[in-house]
Amino acid sequence: MDAVETVETEVRELIRRTGLDPVRESGEVADLVREAVSDYDDRSIQGGLPVLGNREAAVKAVLDTVAGFGALQQYFDDPLVEEIWINSPSQVFVARNGVAELTTTVLTADEVRDLVEKMLKSSGRRIDLSSPFVDATLPDGSRLHVVIPDITREHWAVNIRKFVVKADHLDDLVRLGTLTRDASVFLQAAVTAGLNILVAGGTQAGKTTLLNCLSAALPPRERVITCEEVFELKIPRRDVVAMQCRQPSLEGAGEIPLRRLVKEALRMRPSRIIVGEVRQAESLDLLIALNSGLPGMCTVHANSAREAVTKMCTLPLLAGENVGSRFVVPTVAGSIDLVVHAALEGDGTRRVREIVALPGRIENDVVETTDIFTTRNGTLVRADGYPPHRERFEHAGYDLAALLGSGPA
Repeated sequence: MDAVETVETEVRELIRRTGLDPVRESGEVADLVREAVSDYDDRSIQGGLPVLGNREAAVKAVLDTVAGFGALQQYFDDPLVEEIWINSPSQVFVARNGVAELTTTVLTADEVRDLVEKMLKSSGRRIDLSSPFVDATLPDGSRLHVVIPDITREHWAVNIRKFVVKADHLDDLVRLGTLTRDASVFLQAAVTAGLNILVAGGTQAGKTTLLNCLSAALPPRERVITCEEVFELKIPRRDVVAMQCRQPSLEGAGEIPLRRLVKEALRMRPSRIIVGEVRQAESLDLLIALNSGLPGMCTVHANSAREAVTKMCTLPLLAGENVGSRFVVPTVAGSIDLVVHAALEGDGTRRVREIVALPGRIENDVVETTDIFTTRNGTLVRADGYPPHRERFEHAGYDLAALLGSGPA
C-alpha cells in the first residue's frame, strides 16, 4: 500500500467515526483530509512510512477518491469537458467542445460499479436486474444515465452529461455564434408575447441550453411550472416549481411518469408550462394544455423543423386508440406557434439552423409552415415568413413589422 492509499484508508475511517457526509459536508471533509495528510507527512519524516511527496497532490488524490468520483473527477473538474461516457472499464471517453476523444483512464469493473453506486446515492434512485436503466441528476447538476447487462452485452454503459454553463441568456448564444442578433431579438419578443415554442434538434444539439436561454426571457411576474424526466433546466426566478419523474419502487409501485406531471402542472396555477422533452404520450397532454390558452415551451428530437412538426402530429397517437390524427393534426396547427431547430455541426459548434412559424392552417392533412429565419451559405438569415398572433406582439409592446422588416433583401 503506497502513501496515498494509506492516508485514504485513514480518512475513510475518520469519516466513518465522525459521521460526515462527503457529498453534503464537502468543506468539513476537505479540512479532515488536509489534517490527515499533514499528520501522515509528519509521521513519515520520523521514518517507517512511505513518503507522500507533493502534499497538495496527495490532498487532491484523496479528496477525489473519498468525496469525488475517483479517476473521473479530473473530467468533472475540466470546464471544457461536456460529457463523459464509459463503454467498458478500459474505454472511457469524453467530449470537449462537442468532439469525442478516448481518454487514457482505465478502470476495473468493480470501480465502475462503485462509482455508479456513489453517484446514485444522493438521487434516491437505483439500478439492478429488475430495473436495468437509470436516469439521475448528480449534485452538481450533471445528468447520469446507466444501462447494465444483460441489456448491454457485457459491461456497464455509463453516460454523464455535465451541466456546463456556456449560455444563460439569448445574448450569450449570439456571442457563441449559435444565433444571430436579429434572430435573438425576435425570439426574445416571441417569448415575451407568449407564443408556444418547440425547440427541436438531435442529441447534443444544445436543445436544453436553448430552452434555458428562452426561459430567461420570460416576463418576471410569470409563474413557471417545469416538468422533466430528471432535473436539467435551470430557471433563475422566484416563482418557479420544478418537477421530475419518479421510478417505480422495488414492488413496482409508485412510478410517476412525465404524462402525470404535465397533468398535475395544470392544477398549479401556471402562467407558463415548460416540458424538458416530449418523447411519448405526454405530447398529447402538452398539446391539450397549450390549446387551452396556456403558453408553453418544450423540446423534441428531430432532424429539422418540418420533421419536428410531423413528430408532434404522431407522438400523441401513442396515448391510445381513441386518439386519432383528425384531432391531433389541427391541434398541433393551432397550438404550436414556432419551431426553433438547432444542430451540432461537424466542428463541435451548435447553431440554430431555422426558425419556422405555424400559421395555423392545414392543407391535405399536413400542417402548413412558413420560414421566418433560414440558413443560407452557413448563415442564419431572415426569410419571408411571419409568426402568428400579431396582436400578442402588439400587446407586449413590439412592432412586428419593425422587428422583422419586410423580409429578405
